[in-house]
Amino acid sequence: MDKTLLFGAAYYPEYLPAERMDEDIDMMMSAGMNVVRIAESTWSTLEPEEGIFNFSYIDRVIEKTEAAGMKVIIGTPTYAVPPWLVKKDLDILVDTKDGRARYGYRQLINLLNPTYRSHAEKMIRELAAHTADKKNVIGYQIDNETKHHGNMGKEIQKLFLDYLKQKYITTDRFNDTFGLAYWSNSISSWDDLPDLKGCINGGLMSEFEKFQRSMAADFLKWQADIISDYKRPDQFITNNLGFSWKKFGTHDGYSYGVQRSINFYEASQSLTLAASDIYHPTQDQLTGAEISFGGDVTRSLKDNNYLVMECQAQAFKYWTPYPGQLRLHAFSHLASGALGILYWNWHSIHCGYETYWKGLLSHDLRPNPTYYEACEIGKSWKKLGRKLCGLKKSNKVALIVDNHSMTAFEWFPIDKDLSYNDVVRWMYDSLYEMNIECDVVDINALDISKYKVIITPALYCITEEKLKILNDFVKDGGVLISSFKSFITDEYVKVFSDTQPHHLQECFGINCNQYTYPGTIRIFGYPVKYLAELLIPDKAESLAEYEHKYWGNYSGITRHKYGNGTAYYIGCYTDKSRVLCPFKERIVAIMNQKPALVILKDIYEKAFADASIPVPDLRWPVTIKNATSVDNTQLHFILHYSSEEREITCPYESAADLVSETSYRKGDVIRLKDWDVLILEEKTLPKQ
Repeated sequence: MDKTLLFGAAYYPEYLPAERMDEDIDMMMSAGMNVVRIAESTWSTLEPEEGIFNFSYIDRVIEKTEAAGMKVIIGTPTYAVPPWLVKKDLDILVDTKDGRARYGYRQLINLLNPTYRSHAEKMIRELAAHTADKKNVIGYQIDNETKHHGNMGKEIQKLFLDYLKQKYITTDRFNDTFGLAYWSNSISSWDDLPDLKGCINGGLMSEFEKFQRSMAADFLKWQADIISDYKRPDQFITNNLGFSWKKFGTHDGYSYGVQRSINFYEASQSLTLAASDIYHPTQDQLTGAEISFGGDVTRSLKDNNYLVMECQAQAFKYWTPYPGQLRLHAFSHLASGALGILYWNWHSIHCGYETYWKGLLSHDLRPNPTYYEACEIGKSWKKLGRKLCGLKKSNKVALIVDNHSMTAFEWFPIDKDLSYNDVVRWMYDSLYEMNIECDVVDINALDISKYKVIITPALYCITEEKLKILNDFVKDGGVLISSFKSFITDEYVKVFSDTQPHHLQECFGINCNQYTYPGTIRIFGYPVKYLAELLIPDKAESLAEYEHKYWGNYSGITRHKYGNGTAYYIGCYTDKSRVLCPFKERIVAIMNQKPALVILKDIYEKAFADASIPVPDLRWPVTIKNATSVDNTQLHFILHYSSEEREITCPYESAADLVSETSYRKGDVIRLKDWDVLILEEKTLPKQ
């Protein structure tokens, strides 16, 4: 790809009530758009009957966009199958723990079914052969928001049994690894392994879910290998990875956290470009945290720039953006390292399941305020594209995520009202609100040499090897911040039999063998929620004891100097806000090495001081994102997530806003409008 920011939308002319492709492309061009994504949902259109292919609408889109100077991303249409294919083999529909899926909805496919694979391969090969030589086709999106779809059918259970035989060799070893003597679940012959739909062993089922995720990643590799037979060297292969969703009001929700049904890091190994779909609350609920989290996850997969394949324009009634918000969304994605964004979708659909998930155009298909704001984005991106494309980021903080721990918590919840992703976002959002940038890294991809601070939200399952890596990281000078429910079990979800935290007691300087529901426990007057681990400091400094008649002898938060580094342990869920106290009092407390008034953000301040990482004075709703341009200049995105106007002072010696071309010196007042964006480029001051 060239050094041009990608700005566009998913485009479905086959859904439109009338022929208007020329008009649509003219409107896209007027908005500064340069790319469309097509085909990922249209198998029944492209192959209406078995073996009868019709690529006429694809040809028309490619020809007309090429004439307009626009690019095309081709999606393989494998996530929604045509009725004739299901009629041919009902086993194409996935068999889950709740039984056989029924046709109609998308993503209800058994990815291992041989009939499905055979026909999907024919479709992919026909499509790739037909489009790979088109000059304006820049890449392929394989499948769509791929997951394992809850597959518990005969094919995957047979493959899993083969995997168990190869890994554990004997049934005795298998029984011992997962503790299957409990409730007489142990087997003496591999042929006796029951149907896993009824399995109640959390360790074994977590292993099975890991296997399900690997099958989904293998499916993407299978597609990538097929596309590689046809694509040009300059064409990319990607998948629009879909995050887990958080319920929001009366609708399905928004992009929130780690996806349980596929491992992003594993899946990304077959992609040449990482991409994701990022949706978020808007209007008064817009914080930017979902954009930031999704970007930090996706960028970290390949330690490189990424593409936002889907983001929202209007969508639902509570997502219709306030003036300025669409522009703020767009620049926020760039600030995290995106190469561009595509809206889902260009136009609203007039019938079908997603009729009221509105596109950039409403149902009248005419210009509207959101479209006009997109035109302003396109104008800015055309002007600034070379400077903002391919931004590089270098973070010294890593927040660790782990699919396996997430699965284990589905079996053994922290609390009925607190999920794994809640803990991840609690620790991530606190960093975000403090303007501390981080990478969000899969535990299996962690390279400790890149970081000064590592944060582990609820890292419940961990191998001895990874424990040693974290121990050595601290001993060698790193700062480790770990939450409750970390380092509890091995990779088979078997609880370690020594006192917690396993293998890291010396590192954290604590021990713990009890925990409790918090009830009335408080820390510095603030309620503790969901869980309180009763920490006993051996060598560690207690930063906060529980305020409680019976649990007051225990610590809730500790800090320990270990080797050349420092380890913090947070044994309870606390409010993420800072404790309000006079600034001078906090400084005096730290200088005198007294326990500062700490909850999560206070812990971070102390930990980053230990790591010699400066904490910006500015806080959310003013968000700062830093990057290095292709010209090797330092850029600072000032993103204002508020409907209120405010003033800040320039923190840089000399800088100029790329958007308004206004220059600032350190200490100058910068006036921020509601939902404002500035991009400050540092300038070299002339020598005196």
